[in-house]
Amino acid sequence: MIKKKILVVLGGNSREREISLKTGKACIVAIKKLGHKVEIFDPKKKSFFDIKKSNSDIIFNALHGEEGEDGYAQSFFEYSKIPYTHSGVLSSMNAMNKLISKKIFIRHKITTPKYMVITKKNYNFKNLKKNIKIQKLKYPMVIKPNNEGSSIGVRICKNLISLKKNINILLKIYDTLIIENFIGGQEIQVAVLNGKALGAIELKPKRKFYDYKAKYTKSAKTDHIMPANISKKKYYEVLKIAQRTHKILGCRGVTRSDFKFKNNKFYLLETNTQPGMTDLSLVPEIASYKKISFKKLIHKLISDASLNK
Repeated sequence: MIKKKILVVLGGNSREREISLKTGKACIVAIKKLGHKVEIFDPKKKSFFDIKKSNSDIIFNALHGEEGEDGYAQSFFEYSKIPYTHSGVLSSMNAMNKLISKKIFIRHKITTPKYMVITKKNYNFKNLKKNIKIQKLKYPMVIKPNNEGSSIGVRICKNLISLKKNINILLKIYDTLIIENFIGGQEIQVAVLNGKALGAIELKPKRKFYDYKAKYTKSAKTDHIMPANISKKKYYEVLKIAQRTHKILGCRGVTRSDFKFKNNKFYLLETNTQPGMTDLSLVPEIASYKKISFKKLIHKLISDASLNK
C-alpha cells in the first residue's frame, strides 16, 4: 500500500463538535497505524479555504453536524481538488436535510413516518391543529430540527400542550422543524460500506429513545443486540432497504440508516452520511461483527476517497 499524506478534518463549529473531536482522534490513531502521515485541520481554528494549501493526498472527513455533513465542507473539498472520504456535496446535503430526504424516500416508495413541516415564517398555532388533522398525525409525536444530527433537539410530545411548548422552544434556535408520528417498536440501525450493507444492529435504550445521551454516554447503558433480533427474512429486507437508500441518495463511503420496526414493517427515519467513529459508535461495532477491524474499516474509507465527479 502506498503511504499517503492525509488531512483529517475534525471539530468544526457545529453542536456536534465534541463528538467530531472524538471521532477524529480515533480515526487518526488508525490512520497512523496504517502507516500514513497525518495532518489535522479544525475549521473552527482555520478557514476552509486554507485546505487547498495543505497539499494533502486525501482528506479524511471526521466532521459531524452542520457544515460537516450538509455539503458545505464537501464543497470546499471539491474546490481544493483533493479526494475525500464519505459522501459528496449533493448526497450529503440531501441526507442531512430531513425534509428533502423524506421526499426522496416517499418518491422511491421507502416507508417513513407521516410528517408535517413548520417554519418560523409560517408557524401559526391555529393552523397547527388544523394541519395535524389534515396530515392524520397522532400523539405521541416527534418534533425535531430539519438539519441537525445526533438526535440534538429531538423531543417526544404526548399532547398538544407539550407540542406547542417544544415548538416555541425550538423555533428560537432553528428555522425549520419536522413533526412526525412517533413509531414505537424496535430500534434498528444498518451500516452500509462502499455500497454494500454490512449488518443490522438493534438498540434497546434505557431512556425514552436513542437520544444524544444514549448515543454518547456510557452510563446511559443502551443494550446493543448484534445481529438485530428479527427474523432472517426481515433482517435481509432491512439490509436491502438501507443499501438501496445509500444508492438512491448517491452516497459514498459509509452510511448508517436508522429504522423503527413495528407491526412487521420498517420505517426509515433518516440516513446519516457521517456516522460516529467513537468507542460507543455503531458502525465500528457492526463492522467488527463482520470481522472488519477498526483499522481495516478506516483503510476501506481511505481507499474509496475521491472527488464527486
